Amino acid sequence: MSGGTVDLESNLAPLLPLLRRLDHAAAAADTRAICADVKAALMEELGQGRVPMPEPFLQPVPTGYARRRLFLDPKGRFSVVVMVWGPGQGTPLHDHAGHWCVECVYDGRIRVTSYDREREDQGRILFRQRGTVLSDIGAAGALIPPFEYHTIENPFDTKAVTLHVYEGELTWCNAFEPLEPAGWFRPQRHELGYSA
Repeated sequence: MSGGTVDLESNLAPLLPLLRRLDHAAAAADTRAICADVKAALMEELGQGRVPMPEPFLQPVPTGYARRRLFLDPKGRFSVVVMVWGPGQGTPLHDHAGHWCVECVYDGRIRVTSYDREREDQGRILFRQRGTVLSDIGAAGALIPPFEYHTIENPFDTKAVTLHVYEGELTWCNAFEPLEPAGWFRPQRHELGYSA
């Protein structure tokens, strides 16, 4: 796995308007205000097609969804990650390790299913499906802990690309292994890297 960041000198210039808006949003003191401003920035910039993404960041990988870090705030407040979803690729049920996150569709369509954590018993967690949405280009959603449990998948026959802005840098999360009876899961720490 490599760091996967863009060359700051040659590739960041087209991204500067978006990065300036994210920098401004990250200065807010309240998490909800940060996420609302980040969401507005992503929906406007990506929905209007004003953010040209470096081509290497848009390539799928056959082994699972691609995850590439586009930008890490020098102050450590947020990171921007591009994910590419080939047909049929997706995540298990997972959390964001207590980090806020705003996700926006850059290209294609994705399906996001949200879950509520109902209770825990002997290391197992009972989840209830909350809702599912199909998201097109420019659609965005925010995850603010404790509401941070979901799956993302591309059930379509063309690739999809999403842009994720995380609090700090998300280097691990809990992925939840399904158990019997249905609805019960076991958490497993999952280290997150970046695709080449």
